[in-house]
This record gives sequence, C-alpha cells and structure tokens, in this order.
Amino acid sequence: MEIKEIVKEKYGQAALRVTSGGSSCCGASPASDGCCDPITSNLYNTSEKGELPENAVLASLGCGNPTALAELKPGERVLDLGSGGGIDVLLSAKRVGPTGKAYGLDMTDEMLALANENRLKAGVENVEFLKGEIENIPLPDNSVDVIISNCVINLSGDKDRVLEEAFRVLKPGGRFAVSDVVTKGVMLPEIRKSVLLWVGCVAGALEENDYKLKLEAAGFEHIDIEPTRIYRVEDARAFLNDQGIDVDTVAPQVDGKFFSAFVRAVKPLSAV
Repeated sequence: MEIKEIVKEKYGQAALRVTSGGSSCCGASPASDGCCDPITSNLYNTSEKGELPENAVLASLGCGNPTALAELKPGERVLDLGSGGGIDVLLSAKRVGPTGKAYGLDMTDEMLALANENRLKAGVENVEFLKGEIENIPLPDNSVDVIISNCVINLSGDKDRVLEEAFRVLKPGGRFAVSDVVTKGVMLPEIRKSVLLWVGCVAGALEENDYKLKLEAAGFEHIDIEPTRIYRVEDARAFLNDQGIDVDTVAPQVDGKFFSAFVRAVKPLSAV
C-alpha cells in the first residue's frame, strides 16, 4: 500500500473515532493515556480551545500551533494544507475576520465531513473546506496570502511537488508558515524509520537542511526553521522498546535529533 493510501486510511479512522466519542490520537502505538504525548499534547491554549467545538479539538493530529505563529492579519486569505477536523482553519478564520477567508484542504472524506460539521457548530462563515491533495491544490495561482499546515507535509511522498504547489497559489509576498516534524543530522536507516513512525505518524520527515534546499528550489526566500518542541529519547522509549530497539544503545543517535518546528518562508514580491 502506498503512503497516500495509508495516510488516507489512518486519518479516516481517526475522524471516525472522534465522531464516535473517542480521541483521534496520532502515532502508531497510542500511549497508556490514549494519545501519543508529547507530540500532540498542549498545543492550544485554553481560550483557543474554548472557542471551538469539542470534536475540532479532539481531531487535532498536529505537532504545533501554526495559527498562533503565523501572525495572521484581518482580511487575509489563508490555506491550511491537510486541514483534518478543521481546528487550525477555524482559528485562522477568527483571526482574519469577516473580511478574510480560511480554506482547508483535505483528501479524506471522513475528515472533511467532520470539519464541515465543526464549521457549522462554530458558526463560522468565512471558511471553505476543499477536497483534494496537497500535491495538487485546487486553487488558482496567486490566490492566498498565507499557507499553514500542521504536521502534514512530512506525510507526503512528493514534498517537492507540495512546495511547488504552495509557491504557486501564494500571492507574491505571501507567507509559508507551517508546523512540521523535522530531523537533525544523519541517523541509521533502521533508527530513522522507527523514530519517524512514532514522531511523524507515518514517517517521512525531512532533515532540516534538505527542507531548506527544497524550499529554495521551489522559489522561496527568507527561509527559517525554528524548533518548537525537541523530542528526547525518553519520549520515544516505550515505542522503540516495542520495536525491539535497545534504547540506551541508540540514545546518542536519537536524543534531540528530531523535533517539531515552525517552518517559515516567503514568496518573493518579484515572483509572477
């Protein structure tokens, strides 16, 4: 089964768990509390969560809070790549106000249904959820001011295409402002695979320098990768032990080498 189908199945199941009263939970093996702390925990403050339907919060599978970091302005048009249950779209809609608009793009029918239900519950009108893939964004060139995403680009099997599409739909001067899982330096392939299965929900995070090079190749400038949550070996101990890996032996290769980051870049004003 290719990555895209695995992701679609996994996130469809997560949406169904939420609608049936459970938690979406990220990661291949839920922790004892039912979710995969510390990746998805405590990303939104109480006031943000209080503004939203409970199912929008429960369906969050992110690794950051891009809406809080993107410095959205009234009147802007925002696109969330891989919008899931809609938490970041709904928060963005409130920040850009009635003169702005927030789009959410997702390929999973179950998540889109949940997101639209959450939109109605929240009573937010300046929102539109689109069905599609982040490698082929169904919006015109130069049509949005800001692109956000929350732990989704790492799931794509064609990140170059995702970044090219993001560049295309952004207006000149538009901002790329996403949360994503990033790795630092070289790890043994078997360690990388196991760690990323835990931290990335399906695995595929870019090494930070590769991320920068791909953004440059797509045409972006003013690229910055800022760690927002660095994962220690203890965070992955139970998962790695379950995978038959001696954690103490590999700790130097793992500890502090994978993290959630806020990835920023800008489309040049000169870009047509």
